[in-house]
Amino acid sequence: MEDQDVNISIIGATGYSGVELVRLLLTHPEANIAAVYSNSQTGKTMQEVYPHLTHIFTDDLAEIDCARIQKEADVVFIATPSGVSGKLVPQLLDGKLKVIDVSGDFRLATPDLYKQWYGKETAGQEYIDQAIYGLSEWNAEAIKETNLLANPGCYPTATLLSLLPLLQENLIDGKSIIVDAKSGVTGAGRGASLGTHFCEVNESISAYKVGKHQHTPEIEQTLTQFTGQGVLLSFTPHLVPMNRGILTTSYAALKDDVTAENIAEAYVKAYEGKPFVRLRPGAYPKTKEVYGSNYCDIAWHVDERTGRVIILAVIDNVVKGAAGQAVQNMNLMFGLPEMTGLTFTPVYP
Repeated sequence: MEDQDVNISIIGATGYSGVELVRLLLTHPEANIAAVYSNSQTGKTMQEVYPHLTHIFTDDLAEIDCARIQKEADVVFIATPSGVSGKLVPQLLDGKLKVIDVSGDFRLATPDLYKQWYGKETAGQEYIDQAIYGLSEWNAEAIKETNLLANPGCYPTATLLSLLPLLQENLIDGKSIIVDAKSGVTGAGRGASLGTHFCEVNESISAYKVGKHQHTPEIEQTLTQFTGQGVLLSFTPHLVPMNRGILTTSYAALKDDVTAENIAEAYVKAYEGKPFVRLRPGAYPKTKEVYGSNYCDIAWHVDERTGRVIILAVIDNVVKGAAGQAVQNMNLMFGLPEMTGLTFTPVYP
C-alpha cells in the first residue's frame, strides 16, 4: 500500500488484549489509533483505566458506534469477551472496513459447533464462511485478501505451530496426539473471579476444563484443514501463577521409519523465512524467553524408546497469542512488511 497511516479502531480496549493492542500500535510506524471503545468503561480515559499510559495515550473511551467506526477506520480490532463480536460484525462489514476479531466468535466452522463449545450464540453461517483463520505463518495468502479475520486463540497458536509441520509431512499419527498446556493468568482476562483471585492462584497449579476446553475443536479443525490429516487429540490446559506466557508440551506417535532428521527437516521446511518462529532443537524453551514479544520458540525431542516425538512451544499469550498476531495479520491485510511494528526483543529477566 502507499506510505500512509492505517486508521484503527479498537473495540474492547480496556481488556488485556485491547490494551496490548494499544501498546503495540502506538509504536507501529504505519498505524494511527482513531478511537478506542469500551462499553464497560465509557466516559473514562484510557489513562484512568490504565495509569501506566499517563502522558502516552489519554484518549476517551467511547460507547461502541458501528456507523462511526465505518467512517473513521480502515480496520477495527474486536477484543471483547466471546459472544459479542458475533453480534457486531454484521453491523460493521460494509465492503471496505477490515475486521480483525480477537475474541474467537468466527474460529469454528458452524454456529452449532460454536454454541456446543462456548455455550453462546454467534453470527450466522454466511459470516463465518467469510472469515479467514489468521494463523499468520500458515495462511498468509488468504489473510492478505480477506476483510474478516478470525485471530487464533492463544493455546491453539502454540499448539498449531508445533504440530502442523509434522502432520503436513505425514510424520505423526493424528489420532495419537496429547497436548499438555500451561498458561499465565492473563489468559483468563481482566475480569475478577474466584478462579483468578491471588490467594487461589498463588503457590498453586491446577488443570481446568479437562476434556471440554473450547480451544479443542479449533485445534482439531485447523490441523485437519491445513494438512488433510484426520486428527483427534486430548487437550488439557493448566493455570500457573504467572502473568504472561504459554508452554505447550505435545506428544505424538511417530509413523513407521520416521527419523529425527525427518522431524528436523519438516520444521526447517515449514518455518524457513518465517521471522517469528524460532527453532531450537533439543532445547527446553522457557516462557520468559519470549515474554513481551511476538516470537514462538519451538523445540522437539525424539523418544526412540517409546516411538514418540515430544514438542515444546512457548509464546507470550497476550502478544503472539492475541494482540501481536493480530497486528501481524493487519500488516498482511494492508500489504505491509510482516514484521512492521513488531521487531522488539523479549523482555528479560
